[in-house]
Amino acid sequence: MGEANKYFVVTQKAVPEVLLKVVEVKRLLETEKARTIQEAADTAGISRSSFYKYKDDIFDFHDNSRGTTFTLTFQTDDEPGTLSDVLKVIAAYRANILTIHQSIPINGIASVSVSVQILKATGDISHMIEQMETQKGIHHVKVLARE
Repeated sequence: MGEANKYFVVTQKAVPEVLLKVVEVKRLLETEKARTIQEAADTAGISRSSFYKYKDDIFDFHDNSRGTTFTLTFQTDDEPGTLSDVLKVIAAYRANILTIHQSIPINGIASVSVSVQILKATGDISHMIEQMETQKGIHHVKVLARE
């Protein structure tokens, strides 16, 4: 029996450029900005063979996340409305909040974990996380688990 696939979540800066270009080729083909793989590969600046080598092994985070549950963790300042602002971001992206756990604040900082279900109507989850991180009083948003 073959080895089971093992998956990792990494930030964009940790991904080799060739893999990012494979994702770009896929996006060009899906949006019909390129009609052929050769045209999309040329536009992205990689060879067709590089595309074929990696095409089944890299996916845009958002494209591969529908129907799954993510548990996100972050720290928040102990200020009224801070957690509410984060929940509004999740609601704006139309993700379904399943659980919320918040610790008692210590030294003015609380730890929070939120489990969200990604639905068909959910917007780009990576953009949602980026927007969560920009909220005042929110620190270190990380994907803790994916089910």
